[in-house]
Amino acid sequence: MVRSNTEDDPTETAPAASAATRYRGTVLQVLPALVTGGVERGTIDVALALKEAGFRALVASAGGPMTRELHRAEIEHVELPLASKNYFTMRRNADRLEALIRDEGVDIVHARSRAPAWSALWATQRTGARFVTTFHGTYNFSNPLKRYYNSVMTKADRVIAISEFIRRHIHDNYRPDGTKVRVIHRGIDMDLYSGENVAAERLIRLSERWRLPDGVPIVMLPGRMTRWKGQTLLLRALAEMTHRPVRCLLVGDSQGRDAYVREVEDLAKRLKVDHMVHAVGGCDDMPAALKLADIVISASTDPEGFGRVAVEGQAMGRVVIAPAHGAAPEQIEDGVTGWLFRPGDAFDLANKLDRALDMGAEARMAMGQAGIENARNRFTKAGMCAATLDVYRELLQAPAASAA
Repeated sequence: MVRSNTEDDPTETAPAASAATRYRGTVLQVLPALVTGGVERGTIDVALALKEAGFRALVASAGGPMTRELHRAEIEHVELPLASKNYFTMRRNADRLEALIRDEGVDIVHARSRAPAWSALWATQRTGARFVTTFHGTYNFSNPLKRYYNSVMTKADRVIAISEFIRRHIHDNYRPDGTKVRVIHRGIDMDLYSGENVAAERLIRLSERWRLPDGVPIVMLPGRMTRWKGQTLLLRALAEMTHRPVRCLLVGDSQGRDAYVREVEDLAKRLKVDHMVHAVGGCDDMPAALKLADIVISASTDPEGFGRVAVEGQAMGRVVIAPAHGAAPEQIEDGVTGWLFRPGDAFDLANKLDRALDMGAEARMAMGQAGIENARNRFTKAGMCAATLDVYRELLQAPAASAA
């Protein structure tokens, strides 16, 4: 067990039981690693919110570059091999978590992935600490053993589903006690995703890098270059559109999927839309990228538990088009804050693209403003953190016997 203890109070010499009296409670979040992604972002956001609210926040993972954010906030990170799915490693991790819970007076353990959740379950059963999980996806299963492995996410005292779509998936496939499931949508930083806070220099820098032509509508699909994100579906829709020209930007890292990138490029040539399409790779300034776009597309072929693209695009006041499956219908009011299309249907996506491009400036501005208000009212980081802390408080106030 490697600790990166970032608390710098020189008077911190009291035992855990004494420390607990100075905090509203101690919450340990466990996840595989802190490299990049929505799960990791949510973990850090909640850790910061815990500290601000007077709780003690601990995070355990295999480490990664995002631990720097915890260090800057003086939140302790404990390095454990929690990314491993090896049964014996998971059992050893349970022993390490048990020791950590006892040594630090941990009240609640919050697991955000399946392998760490098994270790956390075993550790909390031995110590009596409360157990919370967040169900982030549908966790596909093809046999009873895989379903059992996934089921650990429903064995907690409280189960957080990141959307109503995920809540339904949990109940349809695992049949947990419905009273312990809470829906808490993922939230975004509205200060970061605000058009008012994106300086013109940032837009100019990206526009020059991507060589964007003046006066041509920008259609953007943000998402890593992988088949289920729907880049090929969007290309087929471009070929069916009546509106020309547009510039289509595929914004996302290939993460080594060079063969798929070539497939996308070859398809664009066969469909004769290659002059419109530009795969620009990853982007380190997504708010500026989204502000450059006229239309933001989510084209995922698999239902997403909570795709951030639809919410981030709305927050930036863009017209958003997304498939009518997964959590997208919870995020978008069709025809009001964006458009929904039939999943996997290139013709319907093309139709929605044409309708969006046919909108006058006033109608587009009205839809953009409705999207901003939708994001601010329902999908903020502050709201997500507050709702998560309410779950922790609920457990801390409940008698042990009634927590489960």
